[in-house]
Amino acid sequence: MSVETRKETLGFQTEVKQLLQLMIHSLYSNKEIFLRELISNASDAADKLRFEAISKPELLEGDAEPRVRVSFDADAKTVTIDDNGIGMSREEVIAHLGTIAKSGTADFLNALSGDQRKDSQLIGQFGVGFYSAFIVADRVEVFTRRAGAPAAEGVHWSSAGEGEFDIETVEKPGRGTRVVLHLKEDDVGFADGWRLREIVKKYSDHIGVPIQMPKQHHGEDKDAPAEPEWETVNRANALWTRSRNEVSEDEYKAFYKHVSHDFGDPLTWSHNKVEGKLEYTSLLYVPGRAPFDLYHREAARGLKLYVQRVFIMDQAEQFLPLYLRFLRGVVDSNDLSLNVSREILQKDPVISSMKSALTKRVLDMLDKLATGEPEKYAEFWKQFGQVLKEGPAEDFANRERIAGLLRFASTHSGGEAQDVSLADYVGRMKDGQTKVYYLTGESPAQVRNSPHLEVFRKKGIEVLLLTDRIDEWLMGYLTEFDGKSFVDVARGDLDLGAFDTDTDKQAQEEVAKSKQGLVERLKAALGDDVADVRVSHRLTESPAVLALGEQDIGLQLRQILEASGQAVPESKPVFEINPEHPLIGRLDAQTDASRFDALARVLFDQAALAAGNGLKDPGAYVRRLNDLLVELAG
Repeated sequence: MSVETRKETLGFQTEVKQLLQLMIHSLYSNKEIFLRELISNASDAADKLRFEAISKPELLEGDAEPRVRVSFDADAKTVTIDDNGIGMSREEVIAHLGTIAKSGTADFLNALSGDQRKDSQLIGQFGVGFYSAFIVADRVEVFTRRAGAPAAEGVHWSSAGEGEFDIETVEKPGRGTRVVLHLKEDDVGFADGWRLREIVKKYSDHIGVPIQMPKQHHGEDKDAPAEPEWETVNRANALWTRSRNEVSEDEYKAFYKHVSHDFGDPLTWSHNKVEGKLEYTSLLYVPGRAPFDLYHREAARGLKLYVQRVFIMDQAEQFLPLYLRFLRGVVDSNDLSLNVSREILQKDPVISSMKSALTKRVLDMLDKLATGEPEKYAEFWKQFGQVLKEGPAEDFANRERIAGLLRFASTHSGGEAQDVSLADYVGRMKDGQTKVYYLTGESPAQVRNSPHLEVFRKKGIEVLLLTDRIDEWLMGYLTEFDGKSFVDVARGDLDLGAFDTDTDKQAQEEVAKSKQGLVERLKAALGDDVADVRVSHRLTESPAVLALGEQDIGLQLRQILEASGQAVPESKPVFEINPEHPLIGRLDAQTDASRFDALARVLFDQAALAAGNGLKDPGAYVRRLNDLLVELAG
C-alpha cells in the first residue's frame, strides 16, 4: 500500500474508551476548559520545537515565530486550533491519541464511583488534555506533520469518540498540528469570536506563545476578508518573567493549570527572582491534590526547565529532592547552556546550588502555609504528608526543618487526627521531661489502646502515636528535635528519667526480686519464643506486654522489608509482667505445671495481639482460652 493511500481504522485503548464515555456524558460542569487544554498542548508543541531547533535549525522551515491560531466557522459549526509547533508523526499520533501512557491510570479508573460530581473531580485531578475536546465535539479531526518530515507525510486522525479512530496519510504543507472540533448541537455557541476571545483571555492570557484570532470586522466575523487578518489576543509573554506585582491571583492559578494539567487550584505558590552569583527565576506550586501516580516510581516528575526563556525540557527532576516530587512549576536559568541535557544536569555544580536554594524556598513556603493558614496546611498534610516523611532520610542538611513540618497523632489530641507538630509537643512537655516519646503501630485504635501507654497516662506524659507504614523507618533517621531525643516506648527497658524517683526505683527493684521465681518459671514455659522475661514498670492495668529489644526491627519495618522480598533477621520479644495484676497473682500461685504453662501461653498470645502481631498458632490459643472458660463456667 502506498504512503498516499494508507488508511486504517484502529481501536482505542480500553482506558481511553472508559475516559471518553465520561467525557461524552459531560461530567465537567465547566465546558470552557476544552479550549484551555488544547491551547496548552499547542503551546507545549511550540516549546518543544524551539528546543529541538537549537541543534537542528532546519526544523523551523523558514517559519521561526511560534504561534497558536484559534478560528471558527459558525455555518459549519466548527472550532479550529492550529499551531506551527513540533507536530507528530503517524506513530506518535497513534501513541498519543489512541492510548493513555500514564502511570496510575488503572488506579484512577478503579477509583471512579459512578457519582458524576465525584468522578468529574477525579478526572480533573487526573488530567486528560486532548480528550477534553469530546466535551463539546461529537467528532474531532487532527491534521498534523512532524517538523522535518516531507509534506507528503502529513497525518489525518479522526474519531467520533465511540471506541475507534481513523488514521490516514495526507499532504500537509506546513508543520504542526491543526485540531478541528465539530461541535455538538448543544455547544454550537462556542463558534463565536467574542466568546472564544473571552475564554482565551480568561484561561490562556499567561501563555508565552502568541495566540492569534481573526480580527473582528464591524462586529460580524462573517464580514471578514477571505484571508483573515490575524491579531494576537493574549499578552504572549511568559508569566514568570513578569514582576509579582503585575500578576493577579487568578493569573497565577491559570498558569498552574497550564504547567500541571491539573483542573484544580493550587494550595499555594512562590514566585522568586534570584540575582547575583546565580541568576534564575522560579515559580513553584504546591498542588491542591495528590496525583494518582505519586507513589509510582516510573511516574514523571520535576519542573519545566527554561534557559533564557527558551524551553529545554519537561520533568527536570534534578532541581528538587525526591521527597518534594509533588511540586509543580518552572525554573528559568540564565547560567545554563541552551544545549543542556539530563546527563549534564546531573553533574553541573550550578544545578546543585540551585537545588539547594529551591529546596529551602519550598520549605519556606510550607512553613509559611503551616503558620499562616493551618487549615490549608492540614489539607496539604492529608495529601502529601507521607511523601514529606521521606525527607529526613534523604535530606540530612534540612532534617530539622522538615521535622518541624511533620504532623502526628498523639495522646493529647485523642489519637485520631495527625495535627500535632513536634513544636506543639515540646511546648507541652512536663517539667523535667527531656525526651519525646512515641509509639508505632498498625492502626490508630491499636496504638490508642496499647498497654505501653498505661504508665504515660498515669503520669500525664504525652506520647506521639505513629501509624503510617513509613513511620518506623522515618524514626530511624529522625533522632532528635530541638535538642530532645526520641524514645520508642515499646522498645528496651523503659527509663522515664526524672519521672521515676529514687523511691520508685527502689520499690521496683524489690518487687522484681520478690517475683524472680515467677520470672524463671515463665522463661521455662515460654522457652524460645521470648528473648527474656522481666517485671514491667510500664503497666498499670494490663497483666502483660511485649517489648522490643533496642536493636530489633519493629512490626511496621519488618512488614515493609518482607513485602519487598528482603530477608529480615529473626528477633524475639521481651515478655513483661505486671506484678500487681490479679491474673499474675493467680499465675504465681498456680502449682499445676500444665495449667501454669497454658495460662502463661494465653497471656503471651494476648500480649502479642495487643502489640499487633499475628499469632503463630491461633488454633492453639483458642483451645487454651476455651479450656479456661469451661473451667470458669463450672
